[in-house]
Amino acid sequence: MENMTEIAFQIILYAGNDRSCAMEAIQAAKNGDFDEADRLMEEAKTELGKAHNFQTKLLQDEANGNKNDINVILIHSQDHLMTALTVKDLAIEIIELYKNKHVSA
Repeated sequence: MENMTEIAFQIILYAGNDRSCAMEAIQAAKNGDFDEADRLMEEAKTELGKAHNFQTKLLQDEANGNKNDINVILIHSQDHLMTALTVKDLAIEIIELYKNKHVSA
């Protein structure tokens, strides 16, 4: 159980970092700083990759027959991960809109 909780907290940590970077990237794009927005989105991608690696380990363990007890913290971590994925996808679109607005202005 302890290992599962540790993994869940790692997913929460890295997914939260991803979400924060994506939100900061939107603000940078809003201010016309597209280089910073791109840098932040790359950082978000790295953080999301770390969260995804922890999730993949859980999935591989399960596929290999190593059953784990599911706890509320793990469920919470999956909520964070899915939210981070959604925010990242929306950030990409919003930044593109700001870029297009900037070019046409």
